[in-house]
Amino acid sequence: MSIVLGYDESPGAARALRIAVEVAAAFDETLVLVYGAAAPGPTGEEYRSHHDAIRQVGRTGLEHAVAEADRAGVPTVVEVIDEKPAQALIDAATRHTARAIVVGSWSESPIRGALLGSTPHKLLHMSTVPVLCVPPED
Repeated sequence: MSIVLGYDESPGAARALRIAVEVAAAFDETLVLVYGAAAPGPTGEEYRSHHDAIRQVGRTGLEHAVAEADRAGVPTVVEVIDEKPAQALIDAATRHTARAIVVGSWSESPIRGALLGSTPHKLLHMSTVPVLCVPPED
């Protein structure tokens, strides 16, 4: 089994990383760090440039997360997946037989999350794996 973390260097993701490392260490499991890198737009040169830039941002952010997990002695797997974040996390959770998906929240209202489709909101409704939604620090 594993713990899957959606990580994008947002304020909510920073705390979620700390919690996910603690959970993975407690269960002696691998932490799967996931970045959903679906680029906007259907095709063409603009798509390719967005795609490459988004993947690079994801790789850089995940390098920071790997460093924190390494300090705690937690093994990691890194995945930059060409899907929207919620679907990328669900796919990774299935592939890695996840015990839980950990994701940070943005302190947005439940109405805003429902209307705009936040990643935590989507996961809570789509995932068959338990979801741990971590609020940002005060």
